[in-house]
Amino acid sequence: MLIAVYALFALAACARSAVQLGTHFDRAPLAYLLSALAAVVYVVATVGLVRGSAASRRVAVVSCTVELVGVVAVGAFSLLDPAAFPDATVWSLFGRGYGFVPLVLPVLGLLWIRRSAAIAGAH
Repeated sequence: MLIAVYALFALAACARSAVQLGTHFDRAPLAYLLSALAAVVYVVATVGLVRGSAASRRVAVVSCTVELVGVVAVGAFSLLDPAAFPDATVWSLFGRGYGFVPLVLPVLGLLWIRRSAAIAGAH
């Protein structure tokens, strides 16, 4: 289920950022570039989680960590300076537009990676 949610967010963030960047980049360049960054992070995390090898788990840990830091930083910045975000990103207001899933998802991802690494180490 976790991988399916990551894949869905990867697809949604890619589509959203492509439309935003392609149609009205000049309206909110920071927000749209952050949407593109979120899309890349979701794609990398999805691939890392799907593969499941030790190396891909490390990649997924880095992606999930970047995602968590991004959600917290962009969420705080969008609260402190709303004018900088005339259009929302996936991570604006801690992912409020997406039911706060972007805030919870990297935590669940990191916990899942830790669990799967422990199971892999037990075999």
